[in-house]
Amino acid sequence: MVIRLKRHEFDHPLPRVAVIGGGFSGIAAGVALRRAGLPFTIFERSADIGGTWWDNTYPGAEVDTPSVLYSFSYAPRVWSRTHVRQRELLCYLGDVADRFRIREHVRTGTAVDRVEWVEEEQAYRLTSGERDLGAFQVVVSAVGFLNIPRYPEWPGLDEFAGLAVHTSRWPRGLDVRGKRVAVVGTGSTAAQVVPTIAPDCAALMLFQREPGWVLPKLDRDYSEAEKDAMRSPTAQRLNRFAMLWRREKSQYRNAGWRPGTPQNAAAEATARSYIGTTFADRPELAGIVTPAYSYGGKRPVLSDAFYPALLRPNVSVVPRAVDRVTRAGVVDTDGQEHDVDVLVMATGFRTDFGFEFDVISRDGRKLAQVWDGEPSAMLGLMVPDVPNFFMMYGPNTNGGAIVTHLEAQASYIARAVRSMVRAGADRIEVRRRPTEIFNRVLQRRLAGTAFATANNYYKSGSGRIVTQWSDGAILYALATRLLGRPTWKYGGAPRRSRWQDLTRLAHRTSVLARVDTGGVWTTADE
Repeated sequence: MVIRLKRHEFDHPLPRVAVIGGGFSGIAAGVALRRAGLPFTIFERSADIGGTWWDNTYPGAEVDTPSVLYSFSYAPRVWSRTHVRQRELLCYLGDVADRFRIREHVRTGTAVDRVEWVEEEQAYRLTSGERDLGAFQVVVSAVGFLNIPRYPEWPGLDEFAGLAVHTSRWPRGLDVRGKRVAVVGTGSTAAQVVPTIAPDCAALMLFQREPGWVLPKLDRDYSEAEKDAMRSPTAQRLNRFAMLWRREKSQYRNAGWRPGTPQNAAAEATARSYIGTTFADRPELAGIVTPAYSYGGKRPVLSDAFYPALLRPNVSVVPRAVDRVTRAGVVDTDGQEHDVDVLVMATGFRTDFGFEFDVISRDGRKLAQVWDGEPSAMLGLMVPDVPNFFMMYGPNTNGGAIVTHLEAQASYIARAVRSMVRAGADRIEVRRRPTEIFNRVLQRRLAGTAFATANNYYKSGSGRIVTQWSDGAILYALATRLLGRPTWKYGGAPRRSRWQDLTRLAHRTSVLARVDTGGVWTTADE
């Protein structure tokens, strides 16, 4: 049960919170802020909520994480499949937003492009183009870090006579029947696109700069008996915890991604066996798809359909990168030109934690300047000297059960803002020294993993691992509880004593009444 305190519980007015992004992160933040009784507005650039699951409509789009884990613990669902597809997941997010009355706080079609701290107001001023969106005391970036498409800088791309698309901007109604299609990239997105569109293509060419490790996904539809079992919230909670606990054991200190551990050796042996079995009659293709780096050096691909699709007679694997684009097709790094009608760029996203909006801090510097190419934060959430600004899915929070991470982050943010209000302060920041210690310990725990040995998006230019968390979701959630209040500092107004807060709370508690508002507990007079 969460009790929201009355607006007059404290001398300070409740701060206005701006949440930028209406996907999983934004909805999680909205639920936590609503439960905490804090006023908020969610700004979403797209026409509706959903975030990446609104944007990514490419054929075959679905999750890699089991559906039970890729959902909020407080909003279980009877899923149709072990790994839910895009359309069903988007429907789920809409249902959650409706159930917890989040939609009434959302402003769609609003792309924030500047977030600037105004010292006189002790607040951030948000703008969208020429529009002033208002002043907000607290800002939450809920856009994640895999949200800005990475377009290759191939010479001649603008001169291509065919259709060039990025998978995250898939055109509605695109028909590839009878077309010669080039798919560039061999990550998780390409592994979903290729088997889905290959049957319709006249020819499909997959351009592979470097292969990735692939494991069977074992995805399937749930039986009616399994769906009946999922209708029990208790059964779902137990199943969810069991899944998290199994992952926790394999992800402790990233054992699954650390060469030489039994977990890593077993995963690589399974991947090699999968290659050997699938391509038993095509040894040359088996060699092409076998990575030269340790398992875990890049994000592993989970798919039951990708490898079999490469055996189709109309599919060919080009084990080279694209060098340039001509009017008629693409030229690989060996100089061979391939005629193409449709060019599909499964080239992923920017992974430098660059937002599509500028964040201007108290000292007038942009957050990108504060980081200077080396993103870091306390728990991926707060950056020293950047007051009242929080990130979800920030530096070093990738990996594992991400939705569980997001729930923990949303709870942390709500606690931090309420703590600021209780302190009678205008600002809350994270202390520099604890942040530096946290990141040193984190990097030591990441040392020796395969992340550091391969060419991947996990690292900054210096080679420091800036995207990955070092352990499992349960330990991360615990860290957000332990490394909260001791690492915060307040500013902008004198801090009241804790005794004063408790006295006010005791006085007000006598008049609190409990009213059920669809999962949110509130006071009688709201």
